[in-house]
Amino acid sequence: MSQSIPVSWSTVGVKVPENSVQVDQLSNHDLILRCQTGLRPDRVAFAELLKRYQSQVDRVLYHLAPDWSDRADLAQEVWIRVYRNINRLQEPAKFRGWLSRIATNLFYDELRKRKRVVSPLSLDARRTVDDGEMDWEIAGDTPGPEEALTTREFYEQLRDAISDLPEVFRTTIVLREIEGMPYEEIAEITGVSLGTVKSRIARARARLQTQLQKYLDA
Repeated sequence: MSQSIPVSWSTVGVKVPENSVQVDQLSNHDLILRCQTGLRPDRVAFAELLKRYQSQVDRVLYHLAPDWSDRADLAQEVWIRVYRNINRLQEPAKFRGWLSRIATNLFYDELRKRKRVVSPLSLDARRTVDDGEMDWEIAGDTPGPEEALTTREFYEQLRDAISDLPEVFRTTIVLREIEGMPYEEIAEITGVSLGTVKSRIARARARLQTQLQKYLDA
């Protein structure tokens, strides 16, 4: 991974002078516009932007690379790239998708460098049923020992099933089920057609459901 550039507005935040504009009152759209004013983003505004969206970056990277001990470094690189390129974002309303695209692209760049396969942990994927979608979670208010064992075994199998998915399937599942993004945004992020996105998600879900059928029928 390329060496991270130390920045004062990283995860530790920025001290805001008392007489400065209260950027925490700005909408996300106005905050992004504030960051696009001038040659460089306003640091106070950018710190607020980071505060609002840091969890999204962390969540995407966690599900793509749960076993990487240096995810924090990769997250910092994401924000460095955002800082350098936010003026190029023509539609502030699409910032969330643009941010996820940067995080996803950086992950795969690093993955290619390492030349190894990452096995992600289980994600909150959903199962498809006749009348829509429902959580994979197994119901039960207070599971007994046997049920707890079955639940643990289920998530272990889910983790293994997801790790077997091709990378392109895994990416679309993360963006859809973890980020809750619409198909159109996923298509834009991954650079494929809307039909391809729907096909990949459907095939991924079908594959997971087939491999976990004995648990889903329980």
